[in-house]
Amino acid sequence: MKSQQGGSITCPLCLACGPAHYAVDRDRSYLHCGHCSLVFVTSDQHLSCEEEKAIYEQHQNSPDDQDYRRFLSRLTVPLLDRIKPQSHGLDFGCGPGPTLSVMMAEQAHHMALYDIYYANDPLVLQTQYDFITSTEVVEHLANPRHELDSLWALIRPGGYLGLMTKLVKDQQSFSTWHYKNDLTHICFFSVATFKYLAEAWGADIEFIGSDVIILYK
Repeated sequence: MKSQQGGSITCPLCLACGPAHYAVDRDRSYLHCGHCSLVFVTSDQHLSCEEEKAIYEQHQNSPDDQDYRRFLSRLTVPLLDRIKPQSHGLDFGCGPGPTLSVMMAEQAHHMALYDIYYANDPLVLQTQYDFITSTEVVEHLANPRHELDSLWALIRPGGYLGLMTKLVKDQQSFSTWHYKNDLTHICFFSVATFKYLAEAWGADIEFIGSDVIILYK
């Protein structure tokens, strides 16, 4: 989605007009939506698909990496406490070394994978799931409202959407925040942003630790 429509800038999450200047660094400028609190960069500052994938190719994640497993367990552990045995799940944005799906399958859950670059199977986006996970993905979404609404529609009533992403705290700390320096990160969510989404969906929401968000349908 183009961030600019008819010359005016709109928020890519709630489509509100007139976001305010939030921060600027040597690479990009950042806007803040006063309606949903999303911080984002405009589409003219997004990388090309080729540039984006080249950065992802540098990732070395795999199920054999115990540190990566511990990182993902911040989501898998609370999610496993909530879902029923042998549930069906989708790992959205699984990357080149799917690991969370392996961890959930080890606990007897049935997993499907989707990734625009590494597991681009549209058929998995045409079925319903008991839970969907998406770790370190939402900050990469160019059209977050469309993409997140689409995921939410795939979750059965009583199901869960489990997300991991670093959260914006305030404008002052954002200026020195390492997370924004990754040029593939184009949308930055806060507690207020996820509360906006939960209200829009009629969902219950939990924040676990500093970067785990679980929404219940």
